[in-house]
Amino acid sequence: MKRLLTLLLLLAQWTMVNAQWSMAWAQQDSIRVTLLTCSPGQEVYELYGHTAIRCQQPERGLDVIFNYGVFDMSKPHFAWHFVLGQTDYIVQPIPWEYFVKEYEERGSSVTEQELNLTQAEARRLTNRLIENSLPENREYRYNFLYKNCTTMVRDIVEQTINGRIQYSDTLPHQTAREILHHYTAQHPWVQEGNDLLLGAEVDTILSAHAAMFIPENLMRAFDGAFICTPRGDMRPLVRGKNTIAPFQLPRGGETGAPEVSPRRDLEGYVLSPLHAMLAFGAFCLFVMLLELWTKRLFWLWDVLLLLLQGAAGTLLVFLFFFSEHPAVDSNWQIWLLNPIAFGGIPLVIKAAFRHKPTLWYAFQFALLALFLLFSPWIPQVFAKITVPLALCLLTRPVSYCLVRSRGQGAGDKRKVNRKISR
Repeated sequence: MKRLLTLLLLLAQWTMVNAQWSMAWAQQDSIRVTLLTCSPGQEVYELYGHTAIRCQQPERGLDVIFNYGVFDMSKPHFAWHFVLGQTDYIVQPIPWEYFVKEYEERGSSVTEQELNLTQAEARRLTNRLIENSLPENREYRYNFLYKNCTTMVRDIVEQTINGRIQYSDTLPHQTAREILHHYTAQHPWVQEGNDLLLGAEVDTILSAHAAMFIPENLMRAFDGAFICTPRGDMRPLVRGKNTIAPFQLPRGGETGAPEVSPRRDLEGYVLSPLHAMLAFGAFCLFVMLLELWTKRLFWLWDVLLLLLQGAAGTLLVFLFFFSEHPAVDSNWQIWLLNPIAFGGIPLVIKAAFRHKPTLWYAFQFALLALFLLFSPWIPQVFAKITVPLALCLLTRPVSYCLVRSRGQGAGDKRKVNRKISR
């Protein structure tokens, strides 16, 4: 409720702020433009940090943040459009005091880099920001990897300077997945969810420019960048750098990911995904051994697994074919998780009630075995649970084959004994 009231207040002030700035830029007072990089927080939507751009006109007491990371959850069918990857964000002018207060409250630092712009460039940049924040211009189609609050700020800076920006090769050559892992190292279930949904597209090495979709990468890139003018002159892109709000939480480990307090870590995650999968695998083996001992198939267990497999597969396949989210349409894990599993449910139930064999288990064995066989050559980094999950599911056709073979052997032996007794 507090966040909602704050947002409504900011929206109410938008017209006044925009009018003030439009009139101010007609004056010849000096303009100061800075890039703001907010360090990662602990909530899921805060894990990667945030970027905004600050424009000041000290002589007139104007100090406004242009924030490209605002979205309206009250829009009709917001959740449905979010799943489809059709989320529209807006650029919103926010008074400085409101912006920095939020990051103070959540315990994140705000690093400010003053851009080394001429007054003509600063005025042109600010006018472009004001134009972009008009009601008819402020919406843009958000894309986490390619068009987000960070890349939008980078692009508008590149478009408004007189010349071009030359970036130094300071960023590590990594894939998008490796960059995301850097920020989710202390959040294993978030990381596992990302790896389950994102496909092979995020496993190619990014160019330095593409890697700037992460706020801290853009900050580092700007630190070592130069503005090259058409006349051949060069000057540093960043004039100065300082920390505005030194509230950043301690960072731990070589990954540099935000360190989570023991209470927060245990609060959400009792088991890691891999440990949970190992426990699940142990239970699958226990069921298999119990079936071999009793010579009976627990078909309800098969039905439950197929329901879960089919439900997860439906989500992956839906995203693969219909969503505009990046990288979900190159996900090879739909080989393992797909709605075909639903088709096995009536076949398993029918075979159990009629005490007749079914070809479903042979099909399931072939599907899983081929996936495990070719998985080392598939150009995608799978989620940690993917291969163990395939092995767990493989216990079902193996158990079916062993139980039926032992049952048939026992049946043949009984027939022989009856003949001898006659």
